[in-house]
Amino acid sequence: MYKKAVLQVVKATCAAVIFSLLFALAFTLIIHLASLSASVIKPVNQIFKIIAIAVGGLIFIRGEKGLAKGAVYGVCAVLFTYLLFSLIGGSFAVSPVFAAEIVLGGAAGAISGVIAVNMGRS
Repeated sequence: MYKKAVLQVVKATCAAVIFSLLFALAFTLIIHLASLSASVIKPVNQIFKIIAIAVGGLIFIRGEKGLAKGAVYGVCAVLFTYLLFSLIGGSFAVSPVFAAEIVLGGAAGAISGVIAVNMGRS
């Protein structure tokens, strides 16, 4: 059972990271084509990150303890996407905003984990 839960968390985290990367690439293209202002970038990226976390959970979280598994993978997804985008951007700086992103990611993961577990029952 424990092994199955860890595998679900790993798969959901990987899916969330991949979806975040795809959303970021698509949004980068949109920014260049539409000449959007820089003030839109952060809020839109946060929305994409939450959607990516929700999708990862809805696809891979099953069984029971959706709240716990979801919170864990949500935090992991935020950490891994932050590391990935820091490597791509060439800068790594931790700020109070990052702490808020971790909390938001954990909450998004927990909510999607609960939804995914309850969807599996019906």
